[in-house]
Amino acid sequence: MTVVNTDVFKEKESNAPSSGRFRGWQYKAFSYIVLTILGITMVIPFLWMLSTSFKPFNEILVLRFLPQEPTLDNYFFVLNDTELPRWYFNSIIVAVISTVSVAFFDSLAGYVFAKYKFPGKTIIFVVFLSSLMVPTEMLILPWFVMSANPIIGGSWIDTYWGIAFPGVITAAGIFLMRQFMQGVPDELLDAARIDGVSEFGLFWRVAVPLSLPAIGALCIFNFLGNWNAFIWPLIITSQREMMTLPVGIQFFSTESGSEWNLIMTGASLSVIPLLIIVIIFQRYIIEGIALTGLKG
Repeated sequence: MTVVNTDVFKEKESNAPSSGRFRGWQYKAFSYIVLTILGITMVIPFLWMLSTSFKPFNEILVLRFLPQEPTLDNYFFVLNDTELPRWYFNSIIVAVISTVSVAFFDSLAGYVFAKYKFPGKTIIFVVFLSSLMVPTEMLILPWFVMSANPIIGGSWIDTYWGIAFPGVITAAGIFLMRQFMQGVPDELLDAARIDGVSEFGLFWRVAVPLSLPAIGALCIFNFLGNWNAFIWPLIITSQREMMTLPVGIQFFSTESGSEWNLIMTGASLSVIPLLIIVIIFQRYIIEGIALTGLKG
């Protein structure tokens, strides 16, 4: 009769989990170190820009991170003696118009593609997705021709609508909302129909409340994109008072020449709304992306 030494197996079983935990701890530590290094690399230029905005002109070329004599004169000059407040206002108007429009129309189109059957549905949806492969630079010419055409109601040049109209509905937003709204239960919509809810009421009272995470993520990404847009606002505006913030800062940096303390001050002010939005609504970004990725 063979005698089995159970102590050896017990020792192996006791060592296996600890070894696995050790390897897991090593992997986690390595991940945190790499992510920390990458995070610091991304943050340093922003912190340097912010630090430069508090430096007087004679400290710009000094290789020192913190200013020796911090000053707020740069901010007072940029806010009082330049058109930056007007550019701020223009960017906010354009970003809000496009974001509200995208939130409604992209959600409505996504709901239709997800919950209704009609002839040509697949073809139309493929056409929408195909437009994502067209570079924005190729669309600028037809946009400008349409904006300058008096037949459609007069020139849109140097108007808020002219700046905002290319982003009032997006193919990427329609795709995002379609993917999410496919997860809205059909049984819930059928129950609402039995209760006498209209078809638009199904969208507004049932689908929209269940899709708020995706709508929130869509609005945030759209606001950030329109806030940072440069090429189209540069082409469609010719008057300084109608420029958006990125275009205005570009012209301001050209006029300021080597006064990098003023340029960095304008750039620092331009990122404040973006930081506020990301900090306040970051939960919707993460939740919207995570939940949308799980939908059929």
